[in-house]
Amino acid sequence: MTTLRVIVDQVLAPVPGGIGRYAEELTRQLIATAPDGCDVEAVVSASSTAELQRLRTLLPGLADLDRLALPRRELALAWQGGLAHGASHGMVHAPSVLAPLVKHDRVQEPGRQTVVTVHDTVPWTNPETLTPRGVHFHKAMVKRAYKYADAVVVPTHAVAGQLNEIHRFDDRLRVIGGAPSGRLRVPVDADLRAERLGLPDRYVLAVGTLEPRKGLTALIDAMAHPDAPADVPLVISGPDGWGDVDVHGTAERAGLDPSRVKVLGRVDDADLAVAYDRATVFVFPSLAEGFGLPVIEAMSFGVPVIHSDDEAVSEVASDAGVCVARNPRDTYPERLAQAMYQVVNDPHLAGQLAIAGPDRARMFDWRDSALETWQLHADL
Repeated sequence: MTTLRVIVDQVLAPVPGGIGRYAEELTRQLIATAPDGCDVEAVVSASSTAELQRLRTLLPGLADLDRLALPRRELALAWQGGLAHGASHGMVHAPSVLAPLVKHDRVQEPGRQTVVTVHDTVPWTNPETLTPRGVHFHKAMVKRAYKYADAVVVPTHAVAGQLNEIHRFDDRLRVIGGAPSGRLRVPVDADLRAERLGLPDRYVLAVGTLEPRKGLTALIDAMAHPDAPADVPLVISGPDGWGDVDVHGTAERAGLDPSRVKVLGRVDDADLAVAYDRATVFVFPSLAEGFGLPVIEAMSFGVPVIHSDDEAVSEVASDAGVCVARNPRDTYPERLAQAMYQVVNDPHLAGQLAIAGPDRARMFDWRDSALETWQLHADL
């Protein structure tokens, strides 16, 4: 039996974020699509019994679960320093840069290989939007990947090009994107959930971790701009991140009536599906991304999408959304406001986007991503 050992620690992180979602969805499909004679083992840091049970529930069909001795933070520091030999054996797939990257020889040790995933190049292109510790860790792990990874997965061709300018990975790069979650389905009690969430009849929706990189300040400023649609409030869904992103304080400084901003916080998949499904327009103003999964999630529900001109997001959205230039940065809110007004008040445009979006979203499928991942390991 050949075992693929997947590092799924981000799934159990306090703020899993997009990478946690990616790791969970990909691993679930790796289990479902495992070739004959292959199975999947999950690798996590020192976790509680309850967390391990939750992981088994999220990922049914795991052949085994390898619980390492070190807690998450200490494990990251150890692997950053190259102290990873105990976890680097066999065929390892890391859905992030957290990977046991050490020197090895695939010829002398058949079946041993390490594949790492680099989701974006933000630590180089926009370091000010991340924590200094996050920037340092990401750069250090990508440097280790350059030295020791057998292959590197990136979510878009945009990231592939950017990453190759930093380190020449060349033919070690493989583009494998994400997809909307199979668990994002409108539930039968959608009306009750919408009422409990306090969703308005019409609203602008934004989804993402509350952190500087996501461009929420620009979106809030856009909502307060005279060119924005005045009768449509803003609903924000996502967990707190870093950087003390104060939505209500930002709204107050922008002169936006508090009644026009609603923060849902972190919600479950069913609630998120309801929020997507009932939105008038979805806006993704992010300043820097590697993929931009919420764009595809919103499109899958037929919601008209407005997004920034970040290279990776534009690649993912193709021509199925309204693209807004981020620069000049001081007038970005004005352009967002005008785009929202256009979509909200032009039924023909909104209708076109509602058709184009689902067509584009169908191009992304977790099963395909898993099959491409198995093929990558087979090629190695």
